[in-house]
Amino acid sequence: MPIHNSDIARIFNQVADLLEISGANPFRVRAYRNAARTIEDQPQSVAGMLDEGADLSELSGIGKDLAGKISEIVETGRLQMLDDLEQEMPGELAKLLNIAQLGPKRVGTLHRELGIDTLDDLAQAAKAKKIRDLNGFGAKTEKKIREELKRHKGAQARTKFAEAEQLLTPLLDYLGGIEGVKQVAVAGSYRRCKETVGDLDILLTCAHDSPVMDRFVNYEDVSEVSAKGKTKSTVRLRGGLQVDVRVVPQVSYGAALYYFTGSKEHNVAVRKRAVEKGLKINEYGVFRGTDDDEERIAGASEEEVFKAVDLPYIAPELRENRGEIEAAQKGALPELIVREDLRGDLHAHTRATDGHASLQEMIEAARELGYSYLAITEHSQAVSVAKGFNRKRLEQQIAEIDQLSDELSGFRIFKSIEVDILADGSLDLPDEVLAKLDLTVCSVHSKFNLSVEKQTERIIRAMDNPHFNILGHPTGRLINEREAYAVDMEKIMGAAKERGCFLELNAHPDRLDLNDRHCRMAKEMGVKVAISTDAHSTAGLKNIRYGIDQARRGWLSKDDVLNTRRVADLLKLLKR
Repeated sequence: MPIHNSDIARIFNQVADLLEISGANPFRVRAYRNAARTIEDQPQSVAGMLDEGADLSELSGIGKDLAGKISEIVETGRLQMLDDLEQEMPGELAKLLNIAQLGPKRVGTLHRELGIDTLDDLAQAAKAKKIRDLNGFGAKTEKKIREELKRHKGAQARTKFAEAEQLLTPLLDYLGGIEGVKQVAVAGSYRRCKETVGDLDILLTCAHDSPVMDRFVNYEDVSEVSAKGKTKSTVRLRGGLQVDVRVVPQVSYGAALYYFTGSKEHNVAVRKRAVEKGLKINEYGVFRGTDDDEERIAGASEEEVFKAVDLPYIAPELRENRGEIEAAQKGALPELIVREDLRGDLHAHTRATDGHASLQEMIEAARELGYSYLAITEHSQAVSVAKGFNRKRLEQQIAEIDQLSDELSGFRIFKSIEVDILADGSLDLPDEVLAKLDLTVCSVHSKFNLSVEKQTERIIRAMDNPHFNILGHPTGRLINEREAYAVDMEKIMGAAKERGCFLELNAHPDRLDLNDRHCRMAKEMGVKVAISTDAHSTAGLKNIRYGIDQARRGWLSKDDVLNTRRVADLLKLLKR
């Protein structure tokens, strides 16, 4: 069975969760979380690296012990340490982590204080109003836990985009190499770059005698074959993701790609437009006439389909029936941002705090990406587990950057910090040192359970500080892991515009925060967005592509994005 980077990262994160629940040393917990992040950020398959004889202990933050555990996972598909931890864990404690309001610390508290071992225990305690009295919970959190338990019962699992990508890329290569296969394309929500996908839809054209379906159902990562036919087969991969493969005629390829890309709401609106013109659109093409006497007038390409209903091509990321059809009709579709528009990254960490590369290594990686600048944004002192900077350490790094800058030509290192927004809205470092920086990324890392009014007030009060530039990962959500904290984003954006502040679109695939709707809101309110990676390694800088996808879903153009500017223009915008 193939072992993907996401499999290894998932196991290491599970180990970290169980260690944290049991009250293990925080630095040991952090080591497994950092290792998971390192593996996730690797552009190359770690299993493939082992096959080529690579020494994984040379990867930042791995070491010989963790390298041995990675080898064990690749060779056996499991980790004995995780099995042992799960056996030691009472009841179903690990399952409690699937409830959005509960992280390892809270699960540990629930177990120690209330003896909660199972989901049923949790439901009974919430119903009996026992949870609200625990330190760090409260009545609102208790209510959210009850609501989350109800959702959890009927929830359909969705896979994060980046995890789906790791499964999809080798499968597409495999299908494309089968005899007689001509075209292979992914459709569905994946092609629309949604942050999570329910399943994968793959379309292909091929010669009539191609063995593609026989080969597909025997792909090494398939765990279950649900259906097998000449034109459609459905399987489930070992990780649980369903994949449908359809063979379509060349003449219908564009129509099928359009139809199965969706969204359903977009397709319905375009079909309605077609009916008004006396046409019919389906996965086989665009037709004129009656069922008894139909003429196919388009279908080989998506451009043909749109042209048949008098519309320009609409990018897949926009196909959600959120005004894109009306904009297309008026010739007002945005010119969506592309990766080449970005000139730098405004959120990155080094090993001085919780990153895995040196300052010099991060700079070189940014230059290799074609950037002309990089902001070094270590954590501030409130994030003690990440060795956050106090004033003295920040001033030392400022001096180091000044020295490095003298040795560089054509590249700017922005002196910066990811400074915590404290509970009272103050920033975690004094103004005198913040004034020495080129920019600040200001983030909430604690007190996620404040009311929407208090959380909004807290962030706006922080924006009142003249040294506040960019609001980092503005809602604090982690996809499939932690819900966004309650905050009034419209008020936040209004305050940002009034004060000359900006919002981050954090491109890490676990965050993608802002979401697409908030990106659109920022555009409409005239608040510029910084697309940044929050990179903790050189490989992490490449996650920028996920942020670009999200920005495109949010209708963002080059002008809407802060870090498309040249250095001088960017510095002007950053001045309060």
